[in-house]
Amino acid sequence: MLISKDGLTLEDFFFFNLSLLYVPGTSEEVTPPLQQSFMIPKKEINMVSDMAKWKRSQAYADYMGFILTLNEGVRGKKLTCEYKVSEPIEKLVALLNTLDRWIDETPPVDQPSRFGNKAFRTWYAKLDQEAEKLVATVIPKHLADAAPEVAVYLKESVGNSTRIDYGTGHEAAFAAFLCCLCKIGVLRVDDQMAIVFKVFNRYLEVMRKLQKTYRMEPAGSQGVWGLDDFQFLPFIWGSSQLIDHPNLEPRHFVDEKVVNENHKDFMFLECILFITEMKTGPFAEHSNQLWNISAVPSWSKVNQGLIRMYKAECLEKFPVIQHFKFGSLLPIQPVTS
Repeated sequence: MLISKDGLTLEDFFFFNLSLLYVPGTSEEVTPPLQQSFMIPKKEINMVSDMAKWKRSQAYADYMGFILTLNEGVRGKKLTCEYKVSEPIEKLVALLNTLDRWIDETPPVDQPSRFGNKAFRTWYAKLDQEAEKLVATVIPKHLADAAPEVAVYLKESVGNSTRIDYGTGHEAAFAAFLCCLCKIGVLRVDDQMAIVFKVFNRYLEVMRKLQKTYRMEPAGSQGVWGLDDFQFLPFIWGSSQLIDHPNLEPRHFVDEKVVNENHKDFMFLECILFITEMKTGPFAEHSNQLWNISAVPSWSKVNQGLIRMYKAECLEKFPVIQHFKFGSLLPIQPVTS
């Protein structure tokens, strides 16, 4: 359990900080103290020197708080374990099922280039048009004014329609989308496991289908030296799931038999399975960073190392954060202590 300097658990600290929509330690919704005025999020990080502004921002604090809260929430738990599934969670899964269905309705077109199938732009145009309506199905009527702001993060979370690429910045937009839903009180403290296991896992399935169907390019990939071409968060949360596992150690995830037998229980192994399906040749060659991680002695050390790496390689990199958008729910203003 992580404890903040005020003696609150990280979970309490995060959900208390989120605009006071929760009584810490409970899932009771309370009346927000002020009427929220929403806005369309926009880019604020325009040059490398703006990165200091991002790291001091309320958005950064809330985003990292959200990631770490969920990291604790899934610790030692299997994807297949029992957990509460609320109505908003079901609605989010239905939203993702709609995106999946649209892929089936928008087959790839014949084109000379193998990568970046232009049919993705047709698929994306539909999302661009329908995003606010989709978000409106998830949030209650009294929060309808939040839909345009929250929908921006959904639209940003599926890849770039010009370049037909996808990377960790798009994944971060989906986490930001979920974080915003927490901040307006749609998702609650006791939804934590379902947020990762039900919603984020379904998001990953849809993104993998997009990547395969439209042969999307990795955005800003470091190639063999990056952790993964497309994702990062499932490795963080997936390693947390495996902390204190009685049998599975980090050295086992490069064993094909172990992956095949356990991938349905653990997000980390599901990621490894997808990599081995998409790439050929020795694992140590096509996924060198992961190969090195398999030598780390414990899952808790893997988890801590991946959080540090995520901050350094994703959240502190200008090419990623220049695309992040800030609004009333994830503000660029400095943290108020």
